[in-house]
Amino acid sequence: MDELEAGVRKRLFRLKDLADDMSGVRARQTSEDGAVTVEVDGTGALLDLVLTPAISSLSPKDFEQLVVGTANAAARAAFALRAELVTAFNAEVVE
Repeated sequence: MDELEAGVRKRLFRLKDLADDMSGVRARQTSEDGAVTVEVDGTGALLDLVLTPAISSLSPKDFEQLVVGTANAAARAAFALRAELVTAFNAEVVE
């Protein structure tokens, strides 16, 4: 019984660690031309948006595509980090 309880406790603490790690996921992406930098959290929510003067030469459509594309790339990176955390967690739980 003690062994079972210890195993459950270990998994519970590891699950809390996973939740903490997931809440700390951040990803930052800068467009190829350096005009736009986006930072998102692990859910893909926008945390920071940095625009350089280079955006002044963009058309509204190009500006929109650059911001959205850069944000999309940042979100994909954040989701990949979350997936790595979950994969590592699953590997530990199976052991």
